[in-house]
Amino acid sequence: MSLLEVQDLRVVFRRRGRRDVRAVDGVSFDVGAGETVGVVGESGSGKSITALAIMGLLPKRGCEVSGSIVFEGTDLRTLGQEELRDIRGRDIAMVFQDPMSSLNPVIPIGLQVTEVLERHRGMTRGEARVEAEVLVKKVGIPDAGRRLDEYPHQLSGGMRQRALIAMSLACRPRLLIADEPTTALDVTIQAQIIELLRDLVADFGTSLVMITHDLGIVAGLCDRVNVMYSGRVVESAGRHELFDLPCHPYTGGLLASIPRLDSPRGQPLKPIPGSPTDTLPWTSACAFAPRCGNEVAVCRSVTPDLVDHGGHSLRCHNPLDVPSPTTSTAGARA
Repeated sequence: MSLLEVQDLRVVFRRRGRRDVRAVDGVSFDVGAGETVGVVGESGSGKSITALAIMGLLPKRGCEVSGSIVFEGTDLRTLGQEELRDIRGRDIAMVFQDPMSSLNPVIPIGLQVTEVLERHRGMTRGEARVEAEVLVKKVGIPDAGRRLDEYPHQLSGGMRQRALIAMSLACRPRLLIADEPTTALDVTIQAQIIELLRDLVADFGTSLVMITHDLGIVAGLCDRVNVMYSGRVVESAGRHELFDLPCHPYTGGLLASIPRLDSPRGQPLKPIPGSPTDTLPWTSACAFAPRCGNEVAVCRSVTPDLVDHGGHSLRCHNPLDVPSPTTSTAGARA
Protein backbone atom coordinates (compact mmCIF):
# COMPACT_ATOMS: atom_id res chain seq x y z
CA MET A 1 0.00 0.00 0.00
CA SER A 2 1.32 3.44 -0.93
CA LEU A 3 1.87 6.12 1.69
CA LEU A 4 0.22 8.77 -0.51
CA GLU A 5 -2.16 8.19 -3.40
CA VAL A 6 -3.31 11.17 -5.46
CA GLN A 7 -6.08 10.20 -7.86
CA ASP A 8 -7.66 12.39 -10.57
CA LEU A 9 -6.81 15.62 -8.74
CA ARG A 10 -8.33 18.71 -10.34
CA VAL A 11 -8.03 22.34 -9.26
CA VAL A 12 -10.09 25.05 -10.99
CA PHE A 13 -9.93 28.74 -10.12
CA ARG A 14 -13.23 30.53 -10.73
CA ARG A 15 -13.03 34.21 -11.72
CA ARG A 16 -16.12 36.37 -11.98
CA GLY A 17 -16.64 37.58 -15.52
CA ARG A 18 -13.54 35.79 -16.78
CA ARG A 19 -12.70 32.32 -18.04
CA ASP A 20 -12.01 29.65 -15.41
CA VAL A 21 -8.40 28.59 -14.96
CA ARG A 22 -7.85 24.83 -14.78
CA ALA A 23 -4.51 24.75 -12.94
CA VAL A 24 -4.46 20.99 -12.27
CA ASP A 25 -6.33 18.73 -14.65
CA GLY A 26 -6.66 15.09 -13.56
CA VAL A 27 -3.26 14.43 -11.96
CA SER A 28 -2.66 10.98 -10.43
CA PHE A 29 0.47 9.61 -8.79
CA ASP A 30 1.53 7.72 -5.69
CA VAL A 31 4.41 7.82 -3.23
CA GLY A 32 5.64 4.73 -1.42
CA ALA A 33 7.11 4.61 2.07
CA GLY A 34 10.69 5.86 2.02
CA GLU A 35 10.45 6.75 -1.68
CA THR A 36 11.54 9.98 -3.37
CA VAL A 37 9.28 11.10 -6.21
CA GLY A 38 10.03 14.04 -8.49
CA VAL A 39 7.40 16.34 -10.01
CA VAL A 40 9.01 18.28 -12.86
CA GLY A 41 7.83 20.97 -15.23
CA GLU A 42 8.13 24.62 -16.21
CA SER A 43 6.57 27.41 -14.18
CA GLY A 44 2.81 27.31 -14.66
CA SER A 45 2.59 23.55 -15.17
CA GLY A 46 0.64 23.05 -11.93
CA LYS A 47 3.35 21.59 -9.67
CA SER A 48 3.01 23.97 -6.72
CA ILE A 49 -0.81 24.01 -6.92
CA THR A 50 -0.73 20.21 -6.70
CA ALA A 51 1.40 20.44 -3.55
CA LEU A 52 -0.84 23.08 -1.95
CA ALA A 53 -3.90 20.97 -2.72
CA ILE A 54 -2.30 17.97 -0.97
CA MET A 55 -1.55 20.14 2.06
CA GLY A 56 -5.07 21.64 2.06
CA LEU A 57 -3.68 25.17 1.78
CA LEU A 58 -5.64 26.44 -1.23
CA PRO A 59 -8.20 29.23 -0.66
CA LYS A 60 -11.79 28.18 -0.07
CA ARG A 61 -13.30 30.98 -2.14
CA GLY A 62 -12.98 30.94 -5.91
CA CYS A 63 -11.18 27.58 -5.91
CA GLU A 64 -12.75 24.21 -6.69
CA VAL A 65 -10.79 21.04 -5.79
CA SER A 66 -11.91 17.53 -6.76
CA GLY A 67 -10.42 14.06 -6.78
CA SER A 68 -8.93 12.11 -3.89
CA ILE A 69 -5.78 12.58 -1.79
CA VAL A 70 -5.36 9.43 0.29
CA PHE A 71 -2.67 9.49 2.98
CA GLU A 72 -2.19 6.22 4.92
CA GLY A 73 -5.68 5.09 3.96
CA THR A 74 -7.45 8.37 4.81
CA ASP A 75 -8.72 10.78 2.18
CA LEU A 76 -7.44 14.17 3.35
CA ARG A 77 -10.22 15.95 1.47
CA THR A 78 -12.82 14.43 3.82
CA LEU A 79 -11.17 15.81 6.98
CA GLY A 80 -12.13 18.96 8.84
CA GLN A 81 -9.71 21.82 9.38
CA GLU A 82 -8.77 20.76 12.92
CA GLU A 83 -8.04 17.18 11.85
CA LEU A 84 -6.02 18.48 8.90
CA ARG A 85 -3.99 20.79 11.17
CA ASP A 86 -3.08 17.79 13.32
CA ILE A 87 -1.70 15.97 10.27
CA ARG A 88 0.11 19.00 8.79
CA GLY A 89 3.49 19.41 10.44
CA ARG A 90 3.25 16.11 12.30
CA ASP A 91 2.74 13.58 9.49
CA ILE A 92 3.06 15.74 6.35
CA ALA A 93 5.36 18.75 6.12
CA MET A 94 6.27 21.15 3.33
CA VAL A 95 9.36 23.18 2.48
CA PHE A 96 8.11 26.23 0.61
CA GLN A 97 9.76 27.88 -2.36
CA ASP A 98 10.77 31.21 -0.80
CA PRO A 99 11.91 30.98 2.85
CA MET A 100 11.91 34.76 3.26
CA SER A 101 8.16 34.91 2.62
CA SER A 102 7.44 31.62 4.41
CA LEU A 103 9.16 32.51 7.69
CA ASN A 104 7.57 35.11 9.97
CA PRO A 105 9.88 38.17 9.74
CA VAL A 106 9.10 39.45 13.27
CA ILE A 107 9.58 36.19 15.20
CA PRO A 108 13.03 34.68 15.94
CA ILE A 109 13.92 31.45 14.16
CA GLY A 110 14.01 29.55 17.46
CA LEU A 111 10.39 30.34 18.35
CA GLN A 112 9.24 29.30 14.89
CA VAL A 113 10.90 25.90 15.29
CA THR A 114 9.83 25.35 18.92
CA GLU A 115 6.21 26.20 18.09
CA VAL A 116 6.01 23.09 15.91
CA LEU A 117 7.52 20.92 18.65
CA GLU A 118 5.18 22.26 21.33
CA ARG A 119 2.08 21.96 19.10
CA HIS A 120 2.64 18.47 17.70
CA ARG A 121 5.01 16.71 20.14
CA GLY A 122 3.72 18.17 23.40
CA MET A 123 7.10 19.45 24.55
CA THR A 124 7.60 22.20 27.10
CA ARG A 125 9.25 25.44 25.96
CA GLY A 126 12.59 24.34 27.48
CA GLU A 127 12.50 20.86 25.95
CA ALA A 128 11.54 22.31 22.59
CA ARG A 129 14.45 24.78 22.75
CA VAL A 130 16.95 21.94 23.30
CA GLU A 131 15.45 19.90 20.46
CA ALA A 132 15.39 22.93 18.16
CA GLU A 133 19.11 23.48 18.71
CA VAL A 134 19.76 19.84 17.80
CA LEU A 135 17.67 20.19 14.63
CA VAL A 136 19.36 23.42 13.56
CA LYS A 137 22.78 21.81 14.01
CA LYS A 138 21.65 18.78 12.02
CA VAL A 139 20.69 20.89 9.01
CA GLY A 140 24.15 22.47 9.00
CA ILE A 141 23.61 25.90 10.58
CA PRO A 142 26.70 26.83 12.66
CA ASP A 143 26.51 28.35 16.14
CA ALA A 144 22.99 26.98 16.54
CA GLY A 145 22.30 28.45 19.99
CA ARG A 146 22.89 32.00 18.78
CA ARG A 147 21.09 31.52 15.46
CA LEU A 148 17.89 30.49 17.24
CA ASP A 149 17.62 34.02 18.67
CA GLU A 150 18.10 35.69 15.28
CA TYR A 151 15.40 36.88 12.89
CA PRO A 152 15.03 35.63 9.28
CA HIS A 153 16.52 38.80 7.78
CA GLN A 154 19.73 38.18 9.76
CA LEU A 155 20.32 34.86 8.01
CA SER A 156 21.60 34.21 4.51
CA GLY A 157 19.33 32.66 1.89
CA GLY A 158 20.90 29.24 2.39
CA MET A 159 20.54 29.44 6.18
CA ARG A 160 16.90 30.50 5.91
CA GLN A 161 16.20 27.50 3.70
CA ARG A 162 17.98 25.23 6.19
CA ALA A 163 15.91 26.71 9.04
CA LEU A 164 12.74 25.99 7.06
CA ILE A 165 13.88 22.41 6.51
CA ALA A 166 14.57 22.09 10.26
CA MET A 167 11.01 23.24 10.99
CA SER A 168 9.60 20.78 8.46
CA LEU A 169 11.51 17.83 9.94
CA ALA A 170 10.92 18.78 13.60
CA CYS A 171 8.21 16.14 14.05
CA ARG A 172 9.86 13.57 11.78
CA PRO A 173 6.96 13.55 9.28
CA ARG A 174 6.16 10.51 7.19
CA LEU A 175 5.99 12.67 4.05
CA LEU A 176 7.96 15.79 3.12
CA ILE A 177 7.00 17.97 0.13
CA ALA A 178 9.82 20.23 -1.09
CA ASP A 179 8.59 22.93 -3.49
CA GLU A 180 11.54 24.35 -5.45
CA PRO A 181 13.78 24.38 -2.32
CA THR A 182 16.82 25.62 -4.27
CA THR A 183 15.22 28.58 -6.07
CA ALA A 184 17.31 31.80 -5.97
CA LEU A 185 20.28 30.02 -4.34
CA ASP A 186 23.71 29.87 -5.96
CA VAL A 187 24.83 26.52 -7.36
CA THR A 188 27.10 25.69 -4.40
CA ILE A 189 24.29 26.21 -1.86
CA GLN A 190 21.89 24.35 -4.16
CA ALA A 191 24.15 21.31 -4.07
CA GLN A 192 24.38 21.53 -0.27
CA ILE A 193 20.59 21.72 0.13
CA ILE A 194 20.05 18.73 -2.18
CA GLU A 195 22.66 16.72 -0.28
CA LEU A 196 21.04 17.75 3.01
CA LEU A 197 17.60 16.59 1.85
CA ARG A 198 19.06 13.28 0.64
CA ASP A 199 20.76 12.64 3.99
CA LEU A 200 17.78 13.68 6.12
CA VAL A 201 15.35 11.55 4.13
CA ALA A 202 17.68 8.58 4.62
CA ASP A 203 18.16 9.27 8.35
CA PHE A 204 14.47 9.77 9.18
CA GLY A 205 13.01 7.31 6.65
CA THR A 206 10.82 10.09 5.27
CA SER A 207 9.16 9.92 1.86
CA LEU A 208 9.93 12.95 -0.30
CA VAL A 209 8.04 14.69 -3.10
CA MET A 210 10.57 16.91 -4.86
CA ILE A 211 8.98 19.66 -6.98
CA THR A 212 11.30 21.41 -9.41
CA HIS A 213 11.62 22.75 -12.96
CA ASP A 214 15.16 21.35 -13.25
CA LEU A 215 15.61 17.73 -14.30
CA GLY A 216 19.26 18.03 -13.33
CA ILE A 217 18.25 18.33 -9.66
CA VAL A 218 16.21 15.11 -9.64
CA ALA A 219 18.88 13.15 -11.55
CA GLY A 220 20.67 12.00 -8.41
CA LEU A 221 17.82 12.33 -5.91
CA CYS A 222 14.53 10.82 -7.09
CA ASP A 223 13.45 7.21 -7.54
CA ARG A 224 10.62 8.09 -9.92
CA VAL A 225 9.79 11.22 -11.92
CA ASN A 226 6.45 12.66 -13.05
CA VAL A 227 6.72 15.28 -15.81
CA MET A 228 3.86 17.81 -15.83
CA TYR A 229 2.72 20.17 -18.55
CA SER A 230 -0.28 22.52 -18.44
CA GLY A 231 -1.83 20.78 -15.44
CA ARG A 232 -1.42 17.17 -16.58
CA VAL A 233 1.23 14.47 -16.24
CA VAL A 234 2.64 13.80 -19.71
CA GLU A 235 5.31 11.24 -18.79
CA SER A 236 6.10 9.17 -15.72
CA ALA A 237 8.88 6.64 -15.23
CA GLY A 238 11.72 5.54 -13.02
CA ARG A 239 14.64 7.97 -12.91
CA HIS A 240 17.02 5.81 -14.93
CA GLU A 241 14.39 4.94 -17.55
CA LEU A 242 13.40 8.59 -17.97
CA PHE A 243 16.96 9.83 -18.45
CA ASP A 244 18.01 6.89 -20.64
CA LEU A 245 14.88 7.00 -22.82
CA PRO A 246 12.91 10.27 -22.67
CA CYS A 247 9.86 9.55 -24.79
CA HIS A 248 7.71 12.68 -24.64
CA PRO A 249 8.99 15.62 -26.75
CA TYR A 250 8.52 17.90 -23.73
CA THR A 251 10.74 15.71 -21.54
CA GLY A 252 13.30 15.58 -24.34
CA GLY A 253 13.18 19.38 -24.59
CA LEU A 254 13.74 19.80 -20.85
CA LEU A 255 16.77 17.50 -20.96
CA ALA A 256 18.19 19.19 -24.08
CA SER A 257 18.06 22.58 -22.35
CA ILE A 258 20.33 21.46 -19.49
CA PRO A 259 24.04 22.38 -19.92
CA ARG A 260 26.26 19.26 -20.03
CA LEU A 261 29.94 19.06 -19.13
CA ASP A 262 30.52 16.43 -21.84
CA SER A 263 29.09 18.61 -24.64
CA PRO A 264 31.51 19.97 -27.28
CA ARG A 265 32.81 23.45 -26.52
CA GLY A 266 30.61 26.16 -28.02
CA GLN A 267 27.64 23.89 -28.68
CA PRO A 268 24.47 25.95 -28.11
CA LEU A 269 21.64 24.80 -25.86
CA LYS A 270 18.36 23.79 -27.45
CA PRO A 271 15.57 25.62 -25.62
CA ILE A 272 11.94 24.63 -26.01
CA PRO A 273 10.36 27.16 -28.40
CA GLY A 274 7.56 29.43 -27.23
CA SER A 275 6.35 29.79 -23.65
CA PRO A 276 4.18 27.74 -21.25
CA THR A 277 1.23 29.98 -22.15
CA ASP A 278 1.32 28.72 -25.76
CA THR A 279 -1.11 25.87 -25.18
CA LEU A 280 -4.21 24.25 -26.60
CA PRO A 281 -7.05 22.98 -24.35
CA TRP A 282 -6.54 19.39 -23.22
CA THR A 283 -10.22 18.74 -23.87
CA SER A 284 -9.75 18.73 -27.65
CA ALA A 285 -6.00 18.49 -28.38
CA CYS A 286 -2.52 18.04 -26.96
CA ALA A 287 -1.66 21.17 -24.98
CA PHE A 288 2.02 20.93 -25.97
CA ALA A 289 1.31 20.82 -29.74
CA PRO A 290 2.09 24.53 -30.49
CA ARG A 291 5.63 24.10 -29.11
CA CYS A 292 6.30 20.52 -30.22
CA GLY A 293 8.79 19.55 -32.90
CA ASN A 294 7.07 16.15 -33.29
CA GLU A 295 3.61 17.58 -33.92
CA VAL A 296 1.35 15.72 -36.37
CA ALA A 297 -2.17 16.60 -37.51
CA VAL A 298 -3.92 14.49 -34.87
CA CYS A 299 -2.18 16.45 -32.09
CA ARG A 300 -4.46 19.45 -32.65
CA SER A 301 -7.72 17.52 -32.84
CA VAL A 302 -7.53 14.54 -30.44
CA THR A 303 -6.65 14.51 -26.73
CA PRO A 304 -3.85 11.98 -26.07
CA ASP A 305 -4.49 9.46 -23.30
CA LEU A 306 -1.92 8.56 -20.66
CA VAL A 307 -0.84 5.06 -21.71
CA ASP A 308 1.14 2.75 -19.44
CA HIS A 309 3.95 0.83 -21.17
CA GLY A 310 4.85 -1.52 -18.33
CA GLY A 311 5.48 1.22 -15.76
CA HIS A 312 6.66 3.94 -18.16
CA SER A 313 3.55 6.08 -18.71
CA LEU A 314 3.28 8.41 -21.70
CA ARG A 315 0.73 10.91 -23.06
CA CYS A 316 1.67 11.56 -26.71
CA HIS A 317 0.46 10.83 -30.26
CA ASN A 318 3.94 10.96 -31.81
CA PRO A 319 6.60 10.28 -29.12
CA LEU A 320 10.35 10.44 -29.53
CA ASP A 321 10.41 6.72 -28.81
CA VAL A 322 8.11 4.06 -27.37
CA PRO A 323 9.37 2.49 -24.12
CA SER A 324 9.76 -1.25 -23.95
CA PRO A 325 7.97 -2.96 -21.04
CA THR A 326 11.08 -5.05 -20.38
CA THR A 327 13.19 -1.96 -19.60
CA SER A 328 10.66 0.00 -17.55
CA THR A 329 10.32 0.30 -13.81
CA ALA A 330 7.35 -1.68 -12.54
CA GLY A 331 4.83 0.05 -10.35
CA ALA A 332 5.15 3.64 -11.63
CA ARG A 333 1.74 5.23 -12.00
CA ALA A 334 0.60 8.66 -13.08
